[in-house]
Amino acid sequence: MKFTYRPKGVCSQLMEIEIEEGRLTGLKVMGGCDGNLQGISRLVEGMEVEEVIRRLEGVRCGRKATSCPDQLAQALKLTLEQA
Repeated sequence: MKFTYRPKGVCSQLMEIEIEEGRLTGLKVMGGCDGNLQGISRLVEGMEVEEVIRRLEGVRCGRKATSCPDQLAQALKLTLEQA
């Protein structure tokens, strides 16, 4: 399943997410800190969706209440709720 998510409260503009059989198989993030987001994308690729959520939910960026990793977790939680 492929879907897009528009993060809220962070620098990144759009996340393209791909999930197969409960695992995150693809992640592309537009906008934000390019190197950091490429690194996160490579680290979470192949990981179970629930594990990605567990590890990234609640991560903050500076004084912001959220971050790009937290927004990824929120996007994945939405997909689990809709499944």
